[in-house]
Amino acid sequence: MKTGTELIAEERRKQIDKHGFSGEHHANHPEWYNQFQLIEAARYLSNPHVSPNTWYPLNWDMYWFYDLCQRKHQERLKIAGALIAAEIDRLQTLTQS
Repeated sequence: MKTGTELIAEERRKQIDKHGFSGEHHANHPEWYNQFQLIEAARYLSNPHVSPNTWYPLNWDMYWFYDLCQRKHQERLKIAGALIAAEIDRLQTLTQS
């Protein structure tokens, strides 16, 4: 059985490899990933009683985010952890520029 850390790292790797959501991508698209956007998405997804029709990140595809909200709580926690890692990657990219 994989640890939580391994599951989050695996999810983060999928975000980068499958979807191209690298730290550089996030830094280059402030219209989607402004300050706190990834953290707010992670906070929302980590709520065990999430309501998918009440909120989604500004300028994100609402249907895509709605799909994330429909997943089981443990799956959403894994995604939330990876989104926090994505915010760290975004900030590191910005400070390297």
